[in-house]
Amino acid sequence: MEKYKDLENVAKNMRVNIINMLKESKSGHPGGSLSACEILTALYFKEMKIDSKNPNWEDRDRFVLSKGHAAPVLYAALAEKGYFPKDELMKLRKTDSMLQGHPDMKGTPGVDMTTGSLGQGLAAANGMALAGKLDKKDYRVYALIGDGESQEGIIWEAAMLAGHYQLDNITVFLDHNGLQIDGTNKEVMNIEPIDEKFKSFGWHVIKIDGHSFEEIFEALDEAKNTKGKPSIIIAKTIKGKGVSFMEDQAGWHGKAPNEEQALKAIDELGGGVND
Repeated sequence: MEKYKDLENVAKNMRVNIINMLKESKSGHPGGSLSACEILTALYFKEMKIDSKNPNWEDRDRFVLSKGHAAPVLYAALAEKGYFPKDELMKLRKTDSMLQGHPDMKGTPGVDMTTGSLGQGLAAANGMALAGKLDKKDYRVYALIGDGESQEGIIWEAAMLAGHYQLDNITVFLDHNGLQIDGTNKEVMNIEPIDEKFKSFGWHVIKIDGHSFEEIFEALDEAKNTKGKPSIIIAKTIKGKGVSFMEDQAGWHGKAPNEEQALKAIDELGGGVND
């Protein structure tokens, strides 16, 4: 839609930079980074109350990337937003770089929580949301979880806690692309019916197309207006979105493109290096 053209351009820039940084590092996770670009674009460029010049602002909204292996999408969003120069992206996973393979809150401006061990990010986000309630702060907490990590027991302990404490200041996105490192969710460990599971833990559940800005913002508004319950937005996405040979392919969960593949991907995305 024309009204979201600027955001679509941001998401495209992020995808191009994800491909470039992974090509340069020769390692990383493209599939689940590319699938979440619209979600992070919506959060960082419209929804969240943040200040890139003051990353530790006490009253800012918080974001936790629970599926920490998708760090490239978070780094692309932070660089696009101005938390650090874009040339830092080309140092992904390098020794002494601020951008390691998983987010590090002590090393990277704008990262609110160190993540990597799957499932733990949602519990941390709960802690932030509960602290906000106790401190009578009006900030909101957002988290992004993955399909594969939804097989982790700690996700469901965290889901139970959020429901019990009625954490209506937390909104979680499930990047529901249906794939993980070893194949489909249904083959590895079926998580369905994922919506009914969260409902049973006291959550307000919203299901959307995770690549539609219109549906993302409608869901965010619904979540903000839901009182007494945490909200989860189950976002149907495509792993590797935007790159034909990566789309819906489990093999691109944790494999970096080579030079030729990167050039093809960037051509398909419709752009070169984005400043």
